[in-house]
Amino acid sequence: MWRLNKVRHKAGGHANSLEELRTKRREKERALRQARRDRQLVSKRLLLNEDEEQDTMEVAPGEQDVVTLFQILHHGGTEKEAFLRPLSKALRDPSAQLTFIKLENSMHLLVGLLTGSDARCRLQAVRCLHELSHSPHTSVASACLPATPYLLTYLSGQSTKFTELCLYTLGNICPDSERVKERLLAQGIIPALAGCIQNHRHNLAVVEAAGFALFQLLQSKDAAQKVIPTVLASSLPSQLLSVLTPDPDFGLAPAIECAWCLHSLTSSSENHRELLAQGALRQCCSLLVSLGGAVADGNTDQGLELLVCPLLRCVGNLLSSCPAEALHSQLGGVDLVAPLCELVVALLHTLPALAKETAWVLNNLTAHSTESCSALLTLNLVPRLLELLPFSQGINTMVLRVLANVAHKKKEFCVRLAELGLLSALTATLKMADQNVVTLSLEVLFMIIVSCPQVCRA
Repeated sequence: MWRLNKVRHKAGGHANSLEELRTKRREKERALRQARRDRQLVSKRLLLNEDEEQDTMEVAPGEQDVVTLFQILHHGGTEKEAFLRPLSKALRDPSAQLTFIKLENSMHLLVGLLTGSDARCRLQAVRCLHELSHSPHTSVASACLPATPYLLTYLSGQSTKFTELCLYTLGNICPDSERVKERLLAQGIIPALAGCIQNHRHNLAVVEAAGFALFQLLQSKDAAQKVIPTVLASSLPSQLLSVLTPDPDFGLAPAIECAWCLHSLTSSSENHRELLAQGALRQCCSLLVSLGGAVADGNTDQGLELLVCPLLRCVGNLLSSCPAEALHSQLGGVDLVAPLCELVVALLHTLPALAKETAWVLNNLTAHSTESCSALLTLNLVPRLLELLPFSQGINTMVLRVLANVAHKKKEFCVRLAELGLLSALTATLKMADQNVVTLSLEVLFMIIVSCPQVCRA
């Protein structure tokens, strides 16, 4: 089964200090994705510089070091790369970042080196910009604006490391300022990202970075008006969907980034015609069934749930906007009912929040589809759902909604539900303290009684 690699794809040194730093940063990235699962979280990423062990110049990070290094670079010389390396290291200090952007012509110097003919200096200049983009000070992002047209231009390049740095730098400065976002949109960041993914579609490291940058862009308050329409009109949706096939060697990270982008798109409005037309529901369902089977079989790979979560939300949102008559063709033969039931049970004790989201998707599916309601009965899945009613945290509420959907569809379904023990289960839920559970239980009981006279006698 796929796994989220602990150590990324990049080649580099094997020193213990670098290995520890690499592991810590990957753990931090996993923590950021974990937090994103529960709420829309804008975060920044700092790529590990694996060439640091080659540095021979010892420079302690600090404001004075930044000033000294800037003066050396400003006055020329042939060994600029040797001073750019310690400058990027010094720029990790937040106070040094502020000092640097206040120096006259400091950003002009970096842009000049970024656009120069020396490839090594270009790489170190973008590394400096990347360190600046990770700053906690929002003013630093605006100071980076003179470099953004060149960063966007370089997205069409072939160097993996350089392109990654450009993408993560752009993604980092997106959340800090509406002015920055407006400028990036005007400069064509969306077509640039689309072109980048197209050119590097086989380079998953770059695809992951592009997904991160796009997600950051999609988190603006006015994204639904200013960003998402342009994204939907581009080739990005189809490209994001094409990434939803995790690579066994590289891991889940690119698919996770792209799935969260799709989640942002499906959460923006109630009309998803463009995404449905591109097969988004079928693609998301297919991967969800595959991952759900792995979870149900006991797979506990790190990061697996971080992909399941956005997929669940995508499927739930797409189901709610898919016309009932088109649902069968949109699913493309993917059977969702049984895998969703298995996934709810599998996640119940370890990840109850995801179990609730899975039940929510099942609710959206059964609300639209009589066939899905019938499948719950014919596959004898109702007893498994009844076993979930004692569980709180919103799980029993969602299960009751699913049962209400089934009861609402046909009188024959009500009879079958009664035969499968629904009445005794409702007797227990009616005694619960949760008012929503009691209300839903009464609604289901009412539908059963109206449809089945024999239930009244019982």
